[in-house]
Amino acid sequence: MNSLSQRNSGLVQRRSEAIRSAAADKDRDSGGEEEEARRGEEEDDDKGDSKETRLTLMEEVLLLGLKDREGYTSFWNDCISSGLRGCMLVELALRGRLQLEACGVRRRSLLSRKVICKSDAPTGDVLLDEALKHVKETQPPETVQSWIELLSGETWNPLKLHYQLRNVRERLAKNLVEKGVLTTEKQNFLLFDMTTHPLTNGTIKQRLVKKVQESVLEKWVNDPHRMDKRILSLILLAHSSDVLENAFAPLQDDQYDLGMKRVHTLLELEPEKESAKPNVNELMWAVVAAFTK
Repeated sequence: MNSLSQRNSGLVQRRSEAIRSAAADKDRDSGGEEEEARRGEEEDDDKGDSKETRLTLMEEVLLLGLKDREGYTSFWNDCISSGLRGCMLVELALRGRLQLEACGVRRRSLLSRKVICKSDAPTGDVLLDEALKHVKETQPPETVQSWIELLSGETWNPLKLHYQLRNVRERLAKNLVEKGVLTTEKQNFLLFDMTTHPLTNGTIKQRLVKKVQESVLEKWVNDPHRMDKRILSLILLAHSSDVLENAFAPLQDDQYDLGMKRVHTLLELEPEKESAKPNVNELMWAVVAAFTK
């Protein structure tokens, strides 16, 4: 009996240890995901920046598109609206909130895979949280292409018009006003008055422009997978929003030509091939594929 009791006791102890070990592994995995998401949120933070001057991808793209003195984007730019919606999806992916569904055994294309909610933890940004809420509550899930169209209000289905995020540029500009980057003025055009947001803190925009320029000049690594995910996303999404060239306009001719040449090497990449490589953000490449299809 004593021998049987000892064996049973040993078996229970081993099972308990196995359970504790499995729980510890799960905690480590969960902790690793949370840490990765946290790094995704903070990886673009410049040393010495205050919290108020940390910009989202949407804010950076809008800031590149805004005319410094006039305080509005070009009237001829019809790409920035959808581009900003793409920025929201990528920003949420970089923060660990969204991801693409698994590709399956028969690898499906990026544009056929659905966007799913990985975490519904608030981001602290009203626009991002609004977009995240839409994605989380939508069943069945939608593709990246569908979400860009739905968030932009580009749908013929009246039952899906509530997905549209309204006044996105104005709301982003107000965020930048609160962060001390822009100010608010009223300008009178012949037939109407318009609220504008001229630049008030040139240092922050210069820092943004310099970051974009250096990524394809002094800090060029000739490999997209060695580039910071956020700066790579910024370059590709700024191009999709037709504002990237504004960052290169101040350059001398030889630097401009070199910078644009390297940008074109990034634009010529095939999203399907790039997304199949390790340690990539698949949703970012899906957004790029949606704009280049």
